[in-house]
Amino acid sequence: MFQKPIRNIHDFLLSTYFADGLRITFGVLCPSLILAQFGMLKFGMTLSLGALCVSVVDTPGPIIHRRNAMAVTTGLIFVLSILVGLTNRNIYFTGILLALGSFVFSMFFLYGTRAAAIGTASLLVIVLSVDDIRPWQEVLRYGGLILCGGSWYALLSYSIYRLRPYRVVQQTLSDSIYEVASFLRAKAKFYHENISYDDHYAILLQQQVLVNEKQDAVREVLFKTREIVRESTPEGRFLLLVFVDMVDLFEQIMSTYYNYKRLHEQFDSIGILTSYELVINNIADELDEIAFSLKTGGTPRLPTLLIEQVAKLKAQIIDLESNNIDGQYNTLGIVALKNIEVNIENILARVKTINSYFNKNEKKNLKARQIDTEKFITRQNIDPKLMLENLTFSSSTFRHSIRVAIVMLIGYIVSKSLGSSHSYWILLTILVISKPGFSLTKQRNYQRIIGTTIGALVGMLILTFVHDRHALFVILLVCMVGCYSFQRKNYVVSVLFMTPYILVLFDFLGMGGLSVASERIIDTAIGCGIALIASYFLFPNWEYEKLKEAMIETLKANVNYFEQVTSLYFQEEQNLTNYKVARKEVYVTSANLASLFQRMFSEPKSKQILMKEMHQFTALNHLLSSYAATLSLYNKEHKFSFKNFEELQPVIKNTIYLINLSAEILTNYKAEISNVPLIRIKEEVTGPIPQDDSSVISDLLDLIQKVAYDIYKLSEKIRF
Repeated sequence: MFQKPIRNIHDFLLSTYFADGLRITFGVLCPSLILAQFGMLKFGMTLSLGALCVSVVDTPGPIIHRRNAMAVTTGLIFVLSILVGLTNRNIYFTGILLALGSFVFSMFFLYGTRAAAIGTASLLVIVLSVDDIRPWQEVLRYGGLILCGGSWYALLSYSIYRLRPYRVVQQTLSDSIYEVASFLRAKAKFYHENISYDDHYAILLQQQVLVNEKQDAVREVLFKTREIVRESTPEGRFLLLVFVDMVDLFEQIMSTYYNYKRLHEQFDSIGILTSYELVINNIADELDEIAFSLKTGGTPRLPTLLIEQVAKLKAQIIDLESNNIDGQYNTLGIVALKNIEVNIENILARVKTINSYFNKNEKKNLKARQIDTEKFITRQNIDPKLMLENLTFSSSTFRHSIRVAIVMLIGYIVSKSLGSSHSYWILLTILVISKPGFSLTKQRNYQRIIGTTIGALVGMLILTFVHDRHALFVILLVCMVGCYSFQRKNYVVSVLFMTPYILVLFDFLGMGGLSVASERIIDTAIGCGIALIASYFLFPNWEYEKLKEAMIETLKANVNYFEQVTSLYFQEEQNLTNYKVARKEVYVTSANLASLFQRMFSEPKSKQILMKEMHQFTALNHLLSSYAATLSLYNKEHKFSFKNFEELQPVIKNTIYLINLSAEILTNYKAEISNVPLIRIKEEVTGPIPQDDSSVISDLLDLIQKVAYDIYKLSEKIRF
């Protein structure tokens, strides 16, 4: 009963999130604690501020990118702290500097998430320095301490990485496997009786987005780490092999898509679908074991019980087929059950292969695989021309940057008008919740208000009933670790920990604890209100504006993937790298489209256009990629072949034509309706369908062509 919660806690304590929380807490708190022993707490706090700003950019990724980002951030916050400190006596100049800085650093979004984090860290030091008025001599010392604090944190983070260079990869890879297991459980629920297929399909798409995000994170840290790419160590080869096999396993899971409604209508009475659900969930549990073993350094147990369950499932199918003499069950239904069972066997075989990699004796003998890693990663060059090209209102990043600049200036004016002693809280709130899109800003807005309100109440209770300084310090530590551990995992929880941490810290510094709680809630509400209103009325970015581009990119990726899959059948020398790159692009574009569709639900009803068509499009796109994945597995896993594959070329070319035509229609809408026929592979047959290789392949290609035709007909109805 208590095993799973304990495992979840153990897993979290071994995760990148908790590791980040510990590292940031130590890096930020250590300077203040040390200097406080010598009566120099004020200097220690400034050092801690420098460390805190640099920690913003220290997110998981290749160490060379983290190192460079921390170095750039350290230099920027040093210059900016001095610049603001020398000019903040003049509120007009400060307002101009704040607006200009907000615009420039918000434009950093063009260069990726890490560059955006550098911009956020730079704005953070500006915001925290606008009210800190001091003589110019002290300003220089203040800037020097900021520089030292940032350098200290960068050195700490780099040193920790060098002690365990593979740790981040292990944790990130483990997280991606957990998401694949969750996706598999979402698939298993289709075998459960009386489920809402549409609702559950939406959950499946959402989970696919999470899988893609985690796998992209693994590619980022795995393929850009030189030691692993060179496969110069057994651990590097091990991690690379596990990831490659997990992506192949995810493709196998993606390929299992059937008409579940018909399966339930035929087989619910005998309960065989419950056996499928149980086995698939148990495979997901085995994946959890593998993921957990990656973090602990242990060895997952052999899935002996699962092997027996799959054997029993196979026996059930054989019995069902042999007892179907009177034709009680549809032949196609039994064939579908057999295909699903075979796919489960293949997934289990892949799980057993991954499991074998953990054997310490075998680890040393793992052979390297030739992988052109450069083709699987995207690099963002820091080109100033890109920023100049985006200085136009047609750029969503430019509109976002203009909006942030105006809103930060409004926030500064409001804070000065209120005469609050902690007016920077309004600016901080605006800074952290202002996102390029309305839906993300709205979500972060609610999270900030909920977390701050609950956290303030918790903080007041702590300060009311806990007076022992040692106990308060322990609570401060726990809140700091909780705040920094959850900032990437769950923002509500992060803010919930952050508010008591700030209140207790203020109490330690003699700046009032209880008295600032209500002020923090009010300032947060003001900042949230300003940011949310601006995201709606001030140069807004609506998700529907990106629909056309996202849909066209998805179609192009599907065409390329389908072409690579069919080439497996008629090219003697197969280029699996091109195939895998095409597969990756399908997953990425499909996840981006699904994510965009989900965000539209958070927007006003007037902005939720083409929702019905979008739902149909994402469903058909998922079908298309699932069927294509199945076709590829018939060749790669089962070695299926077609005697004369050239006979199928008309169908393949027509499928490609239909998808390309759909993209063309979406690009340039035409009022006239075209009449594109479907090409028949063979005439309909009655009775049992022969299940030789040729029949299976031709049937599947026929299905893919029909889906492509449905996408084409849907595209004709869509107007942007």
